[in-house]
Amino acid sequence: MIEIGKYNILTIDRETSVGLYLTNGEDDILLPNKYIPKQYELGEEIEAFVYLDQQERPVATTLKPYILLNGFAALRVSFVNKYGAFLDMGLEKDLFVPFREQARPMEEGKRYIVYMYLDEKSNRLVGSSKTSQFTDNENLTVQEGEEVSLIVTHTTDLGINVIINEQYTGLLYKDEVYKDLRMGERLKGYIKNIRPDNKIDVTLQKAGVEGIEPNAAKILQELEEGRGFLGLNDNSHPEDIKTVLQMSKKAFKKAIGSLYKQRLIAIKDDGIYLAEKDDV
Repeated sequence: MIEIGKYNILTIDRETSVGLYLTNGEDDILLPNKYIPKQYELGEEIEAFVYLDQQERPVATTLKPYILLNGFAALRVSFVNKYGAFLDMGLEKDLFVPFREQARPMEEGKRYIVYMYLDEKSNRLVGSSKTSQFTDNENLTVQEGEEVSLIVTHTTDLGINVIINEQYTGLLYKDEVYKDLRMGERLKGYIKNIRPDNKIDVTLQKAGVEGIEPNAAKILQELEEGRGFLGLNDNSHPEDIKTVLQMSKKAFKKAIGSLYKQRLIAIKDDGIYLAEKDDV
């Protein structure tokens, strides 16, 4: 079955005046002329996203949507009418979010985190900004220390709320984040703590000794890009370290300590240098 709201691997079956017809062996779907690749052959497989066009007919496209079925994304409102809001999802047709699915009234030009689902009654793709109804921390399959994917949703007094693996909700504490995060931004994180009530704390750094490694690698990269010199050391102000490296002073000191022990850097009064034999 060809799935609406998802990428499908389909075979180019035949050419027509309006485009290529693709098939999965059972069902056919049109890939309009404007989306046809420059080079193709009949019988060749192609990946295409399937959605409903303005006439509510299934159609294939090679455009890349900003959101997939049963997924979350931050989308901008194109316009609002008496039925609801229409959000730009990267295709010719916008994603419809009815008023009943808006956590708060949407405004044209603003971005919102939404979930896209297939409405069973109309068989149409619909969005909802009431995202909590599509996450559930009751039955967790993640473990502490596990690497996960995160989507930034909003900031509270405690920290930054995130969606984990597009299934669960979690929290990044403000004092553990050393760079600006945008709503809808996707990034890699780690499960820091799972509380008795199944609330999840996440972090952007690996725990323990392993947590030093990404920071050490970042410092080496900065040294290489700076021709072997970085104007920071133990006495640098925490804000300067945060601005340049997006890490805390504590993490910075641990990282340069590790690099120094490995004889990879030399620490001097004016900053850090890539090590030479005479330095270590």
